[in-house]
Amino acid sequence: MPEPHERMKEISEEYFIGVDIGGTKVAAGLVDSAGEITHQMRIPMVATDAIAGLAAVTSAIDSVHAAASLNPELHRLIAAIGICAPGPLNPQTGVVINPPNLPGWRNFPLAAEISKAYSLPVRVDNDGNAAALAEALWGAGRGYRNIFYATIGTGIGTGIVFDGRIYHGRTGAAGEGGHMTIDYRGPRCGCGKRGCIEALASGPAIARRASEQIAAGRPSSILERTEGHLGRITSEMVAQSYLAGDALAKEVLGETAMFLAVWLGNIVDLLEPDVMILGGGASSMLHPFFPEIRSQLPNWSVNSQCQEIPLLAAQYGADAGIAGGAALCRGLTARTMKH
Repeated sequence: MPEPHERMKEISEEYFIGVDIGGTKVAAGLVDSAGEITHQMRIPMVATDAIAGLAAVTSAIDSVHAAASLNPELHRLIAAIGICAPGPLNPQTGVVINPPNLPGWRNFPLAAEISKAYSLPVRVDNDGNAAALAEALWGAGRGYRNIFYATIGTGIGTGIVFDGRIYHGRTGAAGEGGHMTIDYRGPRCGCGKRGCIEALASGPAIARRASEQIAAGRPSSILERTEGHLGRITSEMVAQSYLAGDALAKEVLGETAMFLAVWLGNIVDLLEPDVMILGGGASSMLHPFFPEIRSQLPNWSVNSQCQEIPLLAAQYGADAGIAGGAALCRGLTARTMKH
């Protein structure tokens, strides 16, 4: 087994710092040019104002810098910083516009501030776009030209990668696939629209539908996991009960798979990607339903070859934001950097 510095020389000429900013935490990691995360750190996000939020981000980056500095050669090879930030944002300028979970940041020049602090080029994009690029470069999408990626968790975020490049659309706002309506009479989504796939198939949506069925009198072991409190049901509990053979849990997850099949059928008709990749916390519980989703695609797509498109689980799990931030940096140098 080669020593770490020897391995670094073998596989990587550049390293990147990938940063994942969430409403409650900031994660940062050192990522080599093969997509492997070699060091990482997570700290709480304190966003009482813009200065406090920026301090949390720089603290996480400083921790990674400190770990890298133990190997001077490795530290010298850090080429850029990539950041997954909550939107809306402008990926061209690196300005975070008005994220609901970070009230201190309004038209905040995040890329410029971080670049000034570390004298490195910086890229900023949303987590769906960045994770899609990481999967395209290093993960489940490696070897495919055109990729559709979705992360299913508290919400549903998506990213589209064509020929190794994120598709941003005219203003940078493209790729909001989680807010495609598949039922105009459906539940109201947090975005204000009705029947978005996020309102039907995200983790909270899975928990809500299970709660509604139990409140209507359906028996289920799910309730036992909450000691009788309907409001405490989570999608993870639904998944655990499904694995234990609970009929209602199986029905709820099966219905979620059907919603995803309807949605992905539309994605196939619109984009016809070479591969579709699902990541995020809720996608792991839905993995047993992937064959069912694929089998239903012909019912929701006019493309006669829709079932030839692979439906794959994402390679990066909880570290998707770190890998995604690093992926944004590929090919980025001080000469090409623009603010």
